[in-house]
Amino acid sequence: MLETNLAETSKLVEGHLGLVFDGLPKSDLRDAMAYATQGGKRLRAFLVLESAALFGIPKEQSIWCATAIECLHAYSLVHDDLPCMDDDDLRRGLPTVHKKWDDATAVLAGDALQSLSFELVSHPKTSPNAQVRVELALSLARASGASGMVYGQSLDIAAERARVPLTLDQIKHLQAGKTGALIKWSACAGAILAQRDAAPLAAYSDALGLAFQIADDILDVEGDEATAGKRLNKDETAGKATFVSLLGLEGAKQAANDLVEQAQIALAPYGHNAESLKEAARFVIARKS
Repeated sequence: MLETNLAETSKLVEGHLGLVFDGLPKSDLRDAMAYATQGGKRLRAFLVLESAALFGIPKEQSIWCATAIECLHAYSLVHDDLPCMDDDDLRRGLPTVHKKWDDATAVLAGDALQSLSFELVSHPKTSPNAQVRVELALSLARASGASGMVYGQSLDIAAERARVPLTLDQIKHLQAGKTGALIKWSACAGAILAQRDAAPLAAYSDALGLAFQIADDILDVEGDEATAGKRLNKDETAGKATFVSLLGLEGAKQAANDLVEQAQIALAPYGHNAESLKEAARFVIARKS
């Protein structure tokens, strides 16, 4: 069922992004933006759509937030792949944007995707209530900026240069920004759209985001590069502390399973309506890419 739902999400997101990109001037910049947003699991968009559905928000409305978070996520990947950051040649099995074009185009495509994400959540079709649109934009800025994802990225870069490996608590703090912040925004977006209490979804997404990163660390060790579509074993090569290096492979797997259970418990207030979100939590640690 989840694979079907993710496929449907991908179709909706790609269709909506196509309309958005069609409205931009023809250029290498537009092509690079479209290239950067293709493929992927669409997990963040799925979380937006499903959290909105819990409160009866139609997809015609929530799709704007779903595409916004995919644009923001894509921007982060484009910049993260640059030579000055992770210096990766592959993303989702394809050449990274700076390899297909050049560094400057990649920087500009990332910049434009970030701006576009805020344009999308601020669009009148996102919500007829201007205050809701303001809250979406403000919360997205906080999740993505100097106290959220970018902050986490900066901690990650500092960790690569540090003489002493990070502790487990420090890694959790880092990942709460780098990976967890956008996942949390995605899961809470529906509650914001509906002007309802987001606390259960926040608790769900905190556990989900950490489980996602632990699963990433596990994949970096025992995953297949062809399946993952990117370079693996980067952390071990760089000598970075990870959940696997600190907990051991089996310990990391157990921690991820425990977090999935926590995530599912947090959804109890929604009953059977949250079944697809529970399934998404299970998917996070079962995925191969």
